[in-house]
Formats: sequence, C-alpha cells, structure tokens
Amino acid sequence: MFAEIRKRDGRVVPFDAEKITDAIVKAARAVGGDNREIAENLTKQVIEELKKSHTNGLIPTVEEVQDIVEKVLIENGHARTAKAYILYRDKRSRIREGKSDLMDTVKEILIETSKENANISNSPSAKMLQIASAASKSYYLNNLLPEEFSRAHISGTFHIHDLDYYGKTLNCLQIDLFKLLSNGFNTGYGYIRPPKRIASALAQAAIILQSNQNDMFGGQSFPHFDRSLSQIIATMPHEPDEEEIFQAMEGLVYNLNTMHSRAGAQVPFSSLNIGTDTTKMGRAVTYALLRAFEKGLGRGESPIFPNLVFRIKKGVNFNPGDPNYDLFIYALKVAGKRLNPTFSFMDSSFNAPYGDEVAYMGCRTRVIANRHGAAQSAGRGNIAVVSLNLPRLALQTGDVNLFFIELDRLLRLAARQLLHRFEILGNLKAKDLPFLMGQKLYLGSEKLTPQDRIKEVIKHGTLSVGFIGLAETLIALMGKHHGEDKESQELGLKIVSHMSKRMQQFADEFDLNFTLLATPAEGLSGRFVKLDRDLFGNVPNVTDKEYYTNSMHIPVNYNISFVEKLKLEGAYHKYCDAGHISYVELESPPGENCEAVEEIVRQMSLADIGYGGINFPLDECRSCGFSGIVNDTCPACGGLDIRRIRRITGYLSTEERFNNAKQAELRDRKAHL
Repeated sequence: MFAEIRKRDGRVVPFDAEKITDAIVKAARAVGGDNREIAENLTKQVIEELKKSHTNGLIPTVEEVQDIVEKVLIENGHARTAKAYILYRDKRSRIREGKSDLMDTVKEILIETSKENANISNSPSAKMLQIASAASKSYYLNNLLPEEFSRAHISGTFHIHDLDYYGKTLNCLQIDLFKLLSNGFNTGYGYIRPPKRIASALAQAAIILQSNQNDMFGGQSFPHFDRSLSQIIATMPHEPDEEEIFQAMEGLVYNLNTMHSRAGAQVPFSSLNIGTDTTKMGRAVTYALLRAFEKGLGRGESPIFPNLVFRIKKGVNFNPGDPNYDLFIYALKVAGKRLNPTFSFMDSSFNAPYGDEVAYMGCRTRVIANRHGAAQSAGRGNIAVVSLNLPRLALQTGDVNLFFIELDRLLRLAARQLLHRFEILGNLKAKDLPFLMGQKLYLGSEKLTPQDRIKEVIKHGTLSVGFIGLAETLIALMGKHHGEDKESQELGLKIVSHMSKRMQQFADEFDLNFTLLATPAEGLSGRFVKLDRDLFGNVPNVTDKEYYTNSMHIPVNYNISFVEKLKLEGAYHKYCDAGHISYVELESPPGENCEAVEEIVRQMSLADIGYGGINFPLDECRSCGFSGIVNDTCPACGGLDIRRIRRITGYLSTEERFNNAKQAELRDRKAHL
C-alpha cells in the first residue's frame, strides 16, 4: 500500500484507498449500479497496477491513479461505469480549469476593467462588478450548462451573450412610459406619485430607466417617448410652455449621462423613439429633445446617452407638407452635429404592416411580432441571444452544400441552448425582478404575485439567434465578399434567408418568438477571430486581422459608395427581424450641410433599410470646447485633452474605451463615397 499521493497542485497528502472506491461507486451509480464490494475489489486491482508501475519508490500522482482506474474498469467489463467515470473526471477537470482561468481574469480586472463593453468605466465599483461577472460565467459554464452548450461557447462555435446573467434576468425592454407615469411606481423605498409638472415627469423617466437597468442586463427604451409625454402632459394642471419643456428635457439628458446603474459601473443603455406624434405637445417634446442635444451638455459636449431614434414615416414627417416635416429637417441638422439621432423607417416593407408601432434600440434591437398577443413594442423585449460563428463553419466545410448541412445542425444547437435558458429564466419568481415584474413593466406581469413564476409572462419576449462575419464567410466559400461580387451577394442572401426560415420553423415547433439578429458584436468580434486563427492559421482576409465584420455588413475597409452599400445591406434587413442597422461613414462632420445628411437618409429609405445611422469622427477639446476633427492638439487652443466620440455597436462611446478589436476596426474604417 502506498503511504502518499501527489495532488495536481504539487502537494503531497496521505494516500487513501477509500477515495478510489468512492469514486468508482459514484460512477457506477450514474449508470444504475451500487455494489461497494465490487468497487473495493476493483480498487485492489488499481493498487496492484500502481505497484507494478512504481517500483522505483516515486510517489504516484492523482492523474496516474485515475488513468489506471479507467484501465481497470474497462478490463473488468465495466465499460459503462468507465464512461461515467471519464465524464465525471472531465467535468472536474473543467471546473479546475475554470477556477484557474477565473483567477487569471480577476488579476487582469484588478489592473484594468475589461473593455468588452465600452460603457463600463475603470472605477472600483466597475472592477467589483466584473469580478462578480467572471465568477458567474465560470459557475454557469462548469455547473449549470449542459456540456454540449458549454463546449460550444468555450470553443467559439457559438457565443452565449451575457453569460454572466444566464439564469438571473432578461436582456432588454421597451418600457410603456405613459403607464408608469400615470399610475405611479415604487423603486423599493417608497411610492412615486404621478407627476404634475413636466420637470417631475422627466426626472421620473430617468429614474425608471435607471431602476429597470438594475433588473436587466441590456438596453432600456421608451418606444413612443413623444406620444407618452404628450399624453401625460394632458393630465397635468397646466400646459407647460416651450422653455419649461426644454429645461426639463435638458435635465433628462444630463441625468442619463450621469445617473449610474449596476452599482455605479455604468449609465443605463437608454434609447428614446420620437418623431411621429403630431399633437402640439408631442411636437414640442420632440423639438425640445433635439434642441437639448444640439446644445449639448454643460460645456457643449455631445451627449453619449440617450440614443435618439427618429421615426420616419411618409405623411407624417418625411416630405414637405407633412405635419412633422420641420422636425425631420431639424433632426437631420442635429444628427450632422451630434451623431444622434439615428433613423428608423416605418415604411420599410417589413415595418409598414405595423403602422408606427415598431421601435428600435440603439444597439439595433427590434421586437414587434408576437405569437401570444398583439404585435406591439411596449412591455416587451428580447430574452436572450446566442450568436453563430459563421466564418468558422465556412472554414471547416469549405463547400457550400456542406456549409448548409452544418449550418442547420448549428442552428438547432443554438435553438436548444435558448430553450434551456428560457426554462431556467422561466423559473424565476416575480419577486426576483422587483422593478421589472413588481412594477408591472413586462407585458402580462399585472397578473403575477411576488411568488409567481414568470414563464407565462416572458413568452411575450423574443429568443434570438445572431450571426457575425458574413463577409468573411463569403470570402472563405467564394473568394470574395458580397460587396465585391454579385454571386457572393446572392449566396449571402441565401444564407441569411435560410437562417430566417429556420427561426420561423423553431417558432412554430416550440411556440415561442424565435427571431434572427444581425448581431451587434463588440467583444465578440475579436474573440471569434482569435480562436479561429489558432485553429486555421492566418487565412487571407478572414483570420489575418483582429476582428470579424459585424453581422451582414460590407467590410469597413472596402471602397464603396454609400448608395451601393445601402442597397446591398438593405436586402438583409427584412430577414433580421430581431434587429439590424446599416451605417454610412463620413470623412468629417457634415455640420450645417443638412442636404448631404438628407440625401443619405432618403437613400436608406429607398434601400428598404429598417434602421440606419450616420457615422463620422467627432473630436471635442475638453479645454476650450472646440468640436470637429483633432489630430494631436486642439487647433483652437493647442490643448491635448481630446474627447474622441465614435459609434460602437449602435451606441456612442469614447475611443479610449474601445477594446483592441474595435480599435483595429476603427482604424480600418473608410469613408463611403
């Protein structure tokens, strides 16, 4: 008998044969056996084998013992028990590796927070949040997720978004502002009565966004901000004048750039949909919000949040003579100065059936059709997303026909993973999401008591399969991306329409709202390509750079006119019903050149775009307030403290907060002709 054994960390501890027996019994129980006497006899054989291989007096290691246990089990005809033992051993190995990886991650976070999310600061609270996030991811991967889902995520076959919140909460919500303001609400520390003044209404609106952000991991949006406020104003003792509305709106913008959620780690991912309310107060609200953005923050700085989404609809605001045409022209002017608003198109082929009901979020999320109720945005949101690594599939198959066979297999795996997450989240109780469910924000949550499970309510939400790197996928399969070649564009549309059809089939099969998302990849764009480079090496124009191209976009470094780019990308929007966006990149801020901005927006409409934005470099001197393009020093005062604002995955952020992959993409961006 051996006296000692060496553990994996190098420590030498007393040898205990009972532990071998216990492990064999546990493996046997997993396949229906439970005979300790057999396990003890097998343990004796293991020890005899150890003696044969350790005649030199060396202390055996845990790994050596486990190898012999597997061998003895198989030689004695216990193949099923051996398989269970191997699986258990592999699981324990993954848990140990996860702990090791977690500690490495914590060390990195303590130096500087991860830039996976450009909205998170480097503050102490942000570090604490990210450490908790890393621990949560490790737990879910190694303890909760079925092995096939865990392995698919770790290997980069697909990516489970916001894994740290896997069993905790839902993604995002379009909030019915009128409902909350007219009924009042409770943040947990007391009842907030309905507002009697516009300033109070907008202060409460900021509190609502902040409070619900603490209950969710994704964006928060008001789907009909102008209409909701005009309805609330109608209930007030007196009608506010233009200046009152502006002052209140300016306060809202200030609050949404300073009020932190998630333990002070970030401001809420907020979006406001505006532009189609033609009432006097609805117009006044839209005008005041645009004016607040045009003016900027305290020193004229461009607001990062909220993201403004200006709805465009013919007969309402798109053409001369429309009642809100003046607001559309003003929106163009503000967008040319501040990068906001972005523009959504209510007349696109897939939005038109819903009137002006469709609302977007800055990240591109769209929720409208509902198998379990009326098609509406308010009170609904996305539940969770998993994104497919399309370039890897192309590199693995190298053949179009085989690609589609493997794509179907991967889509089914992704759908099953979303169903698993849905069931886990469905078992949460209303009290677990005190503001979201407790204050009845989610559609159908009025029926829930604090102890009720939320499954019947969240079925109104969407489960989304996303994708990344269509351009690289087409290069791997065809040699050219969809901006370069007509046949590649045809294949790209075939791939994305195929995925869309599969989502509808899953929706019918499982009676849930499955949708397809043009993924807004941030940290993911660099993660996938790094993993694939390790597998396939530097494949020209595929893995030989630091990022994959976002969703179905034309590569950012490709020379193309904005008209052609919008035409090519617009063809994909109708298939990506969970969300989509297309950008036009300009060399410099258009400033007062509203005609140029208007031409781009009208081309978006012609291309059947659902949601679009205009990008340009926006540099601001923190010393003197100069705004424009700054190379090294401010041309006005010579200052070095420059705030460089750029758009990332729909929202705005400052360049220094971009991760390495997105900074590389930023350097590659070329203006569209």
